[in-house]
Amino acid sequence: MRVWHELPDAELLKVRLCDLKLKIAGTELETRAELINAELKQRGLLFRPHVWLSTEWFSPDGVPGFAIPFYLAHPRLVELEQRQMHEVEGGTPRSCLQLMRHETAHALDNAYALHGRDDWRDVFGRFESDYVTHYQPKPYSKRFVRHLELWYAQSHPAEDFAETFAVWLDPASRWRSRYRGWPALQKLNYLDGLMRDIEGKKPATRKRDYIEPITELKKTLGDYYREKRARYRLALRETYDRDLKRLFSEPSGGRRERLAASFLRKERGEIRKLVSRWTGEYQYAVDRVLAELLQRAEELGLVVASGASHVKRDAMLLVAAQTLKYLNRGHHHFPR
Repeated sequence: MRVWHELPDAELLKVRLCDLKLKIAGTELETRAELINAELKQRGLLFRPHVWLSTEWFSPDGVPGFAIPFYLAHPRLVELEQRQMHEVEGGTPRSCLQLMRHETAHALDNAYALHGRDDWRDVFGRFESDYVTHYQPKPYSKRFVRHLELWYAQSHPAEDFAETFAVWLDPASRWRSRYRGWPALQKLNYLDGLMRDIEGKKPATRKRDYIEPITELKKTLGDYYREKRARYRLALRETYDRDLKRLFSEPSGGRRERLAASFLRKERGEIRKLVSRWTGEYQYAVDRVLAELLQRAEELGLVVASGASHVKRDAMLLVAAQTLKYLNRGHHHFPR
């Protein structure tokens, strides 16, 4: 009988999460968790978060630990995640450590109930504020640190704290010089003093709850990805006729004409990556815009006119513009 990591994708998607028998021990995740603990120790903090595998990154309210997405525990699952979602959140050593520092902040806040302090509220805002479905980022604001993508510190006071802590904890951040002259530096200085307040103190909460651990999840990988894609599905349902007709042409019967849909399919991967980099939007979200444009171009029967120049560049600009329309209406927010 073949082990699950030798199965083709179609068969692997039928495997239940609990049957993957994944562990953090012995993986790169264990090494990175130890690095985070070493950074905490270097800062004089006694707190050490406990970690477990689940479906995504999150630190539950009141729990001094955090979950890590299961796919990061095995290379075969990283490959599957890439094919299913076009990217892997935390898939590089750097991005994984960034997310671990961020989640460590939430776990530490839970351990010491820092958000209940009046001074915490004065600096970051009301922890009790509702998490909104969408938030409107201000890309050029200097009131917030820049750490995770999509200006995540702007989404909620709890995330502002977590992002500020992650920058403070990172020994390579050089936050004092990088944020000199920014209002965000006041938050970093406050956090530096706050951490000195709890230096050498044991956490008030030390329970080791494991919320939705992968060992208890009976859904299949196929179910997991269907649900995940539904979460990222764009609300964009606009028609793209005007912009598409500016970029492409009505068919004239010329020999050198290429179908616009075929052109977009060929360039889809490169357009998706570059637009994601420009906009800060998830590749999956960009690809949804691309898919709708491609489908509409096919329905209209549009072609790339012979001799048309810069069509690839202009296609990228079109996708970027449509993606930013979505972003400017408020970016979709997923509480971590």
